[in-house]
Amino acid sequence: MAKLVFGMNQSLDGYVDHLEMRTGPALFRHWIEHVRALTGSVYGRRMYEIMRYWDEDRPEWNAEQQEFATAWRRLPKWVVSRSLKSVGPNATLVENDLEPLIRDLKARLVGEITVSGPDLARSLTDLGLIDEYRLYFHPFVLGRGKPFFDGPRPPLRLISTDRMGEDVIKLTYVPA
Repeated sequence: MAKLVFGMNQSLDGYVDHLEMRTGPALFRHWIEHVRALTGSVYGRRMYEIMRYWDEDRPEWNAEQQEFATAWRRLPKWVVSRSLKSVGPNATLVENDLEPLIRDLKARLVGEITVSGPDLARSLTDLGLIDEYRLYFHPFVLGRGKPFFDGPRPPLRLISTDRMGEDVIKLTYVPA
């Protein structure tokens, strides 16, 4: 049975914004290994559109960026959207019936499936489908943006803390 995990980089005040946050070498290496080990990923539309950056090679990329792109491209993806008409390689568009799809993926697959996007994570949390939350805190305050947690959450229990590189702390929680 697969585990559904929601984890994202965020500011100390709880906002996610990939255009504002830079990932250092140690954390980027973590993300490469993380994506390599995944069974799949479920994306909300906005997060998928941001991540499509990795679909095409760019001449300015270094070896690590190329390595991440290779891992991301091989990963099966399910994209939840009512507005997109198509998705890229190795991706499946999900326009409705999200709950049965996620329950089927969790029952049929083995390993970790990530949830990418706070709005999607809220819907899946409301359905009781997220098994683990990973909060990657960066040492700055945005003061605005999209919150990691948008709306009430069930009680959570801390199961681990990890230092990621020089200045990022990862907190891992499960529903209590």
